[in-house]
Amino acid sequence: MMHRRTFLQTGLLTTSVAFQEKYFSWKPAVKATPIADPQVINAGVGGNNTIDLLKRIDQDCLSHRPDLTVLMAGTNDMNSVKYVPLPQYEKNIRSIVKQIMNINSQVLLMTILPAYEPYLFTRHRKEFYEPEGYQERNRQVNDVIRKIAADNKLPVLDMHHVFEKTGNIGTDADSLLRNEANSGKTDGLHPTPEGYRLMGVVVYEAIMQLQLPHNKVVCFGDSITLGDGGVSGKSYPAALKRLLGS
Repeated sequence: MMHRRTFLQTGLLTTSVAFQEKYFSWKPAVKATPIADPQVINAGVGGNNTIDLLKRIDQDCLSHRPDLTVLMAGTNDMNSVKYVPLPQYEKNIRSIVKQIMNINSQVLLMTILPAYEPYLFTRHRKEFYEPEGYQERNRQVNDVIRKIAADNKLPVLDMHHVFEKTGNIGTDADSLLRNEANSGKTDGLHPTPEGYRLMGVVVYEAIMQLQLPHNKVVCFGDSITLGDGGVSGKSYPAALKRLLGS
């Protein structure tokens, strides 16, 4: 059993039994060289789906020539406001991954997070998720992410599983997703500051254990990547930057 404190204490992920096998399955081709001053770019934009990411990939990702791109996308694609059917979502993600790989950037994919359904359904019509339901739609999106990772021989980090098992998703104040008790909001989708720190630690440990390049890292995605903005506030790219710079 994994405990949250294991993730939130820097460096202790390496003591979690079978962490690599459970949360990512990939072997590095070459050993990464330690970097004295790595650069982390937060390229998250709130409300983006994969159509939006494709529109801005040149300016916000490719133009930076990152040696590593961390990609999480799909939360908005599966929800009603900016819904993208699963076949089109897969096509879009494949295009994003291909374009990034074409500039010789390593890609680290992440599965999308779980949500607290009672809050989710105050923002989106429950009927919209029928007949499969929210949980099944979320699973299908994450299966596509894993499939694309396997097809391209890329590492995939199962952030959904990490939050599901350690996040206490619900209405308690210690939930890693925002709720009325910890933020005054019926959110149930976006991480708390502690949740973002967790994400930063997990991504950092993936980079270290998988020996991924990290001279320049672009974190590409939607509001879950953006967080409170930039790389100095409360976001997983901000937490990642602090860890890589330590």
